[in-house]
Amino acid sequence: MLAAFAAPVPAAFAQGSLSDSFSGDELVESGKNFFGSTSQGLASLVERAVSQYGLPNGYILGEDAGGALFAGARYGEGRVYTRNAGQYSVFWQGPSIGFDIGGDGSKVMMLVYNLNQIQDVLGRYAGVAGSAYVLGGFGMTVIKRGDVVMVPIRSGVGARLGLNIGYLNFTSEPTWNPF
Repeated sequence: MLAAFAAPVPAAFAQGSLSDSFSGDELVESGKNFFGSTSQGLASLVERAVSQYGLPNGYILGEDAGGALFAGARYGEGRVYTRNAGQYSVFWQGPSIGFDIGGDGSKVMMLVYNLNQIQDVLGRYAGVAGSAYVLGGFGMTVIKRGDVVMVPIRSGVGARLGLNIGYLNFTSEPTWNPF
């Protein structure tokens, strides 16, 4: 006999439909305020994401850290921002495996697409990531779960080299379990 267990969704995440999107200029301005610079790198990555996926109807600002020696883990926390459902805290963690060595700490802006309700942020998002840097810089990846697409844009420091596959599990409460 199989039994399905679901964690209760906090009342803050039980919202209705989300439809209003954020413009590219709003995202760049929010990112500049968050990252603390007027980086051309951020503007070009936001522009690239918007040209490929359109305008997001949510975004997350936060911080994360990760490390790997072929197998790795990443942990982070931030706030989800939407036009008509407010702001909510969110946490993420996840394992990865591949040819990947090093560690990094980053500020992160995640553009969120096709968000119908705020609890759609919660769950596991699979993706592939590649890194090649010694000091740091900006980088962009794409992760997906169902119809919801997230585009994490990271700016951080560290030393990392490699390519990995993994997922990030978004939760409403922090946990040390990367799975």
